[in-house]
Amino acid sequence: MKELYEIHAEVCKVFSNPTRLEILNLLRDKELSVTELIEKTKLSQANISQHLSIMKSKGIVASNRKGRNICYRLTNQRIIKAFDIIREVLADRLKKNGKIVEEL
Repeated sequence: MKELYEIHAEVCKVFSNPTRLEILNLLRDKELSVTELIEKTKLSQANISQHLSIMKSKGIVASNRKGRNICYRLTNQRIIKAFDIIREVLADRLKKNGKIVEEL
């Protein structure tokens, strides 16, 4: 059981970065190339690649080559369920604190 907690903690560290959360959300229902992720996030190729590498090392995303492009996808759609539940909890908390949450 301790091993499961350790793995859980490691995966949660991946989601402690806003850029990785944005990438996760972009990959929620489709595979995207690095170029597409750069266009959507407005971040550098080096920055995107670094975050994708971290996510890949933890088993969150997988990649495959399509011609000249490397495309990324989520390894398990349940990751999005967890992502959405956490966002809902945070949105509820912000609403209770009197803050408007329009984008969520």
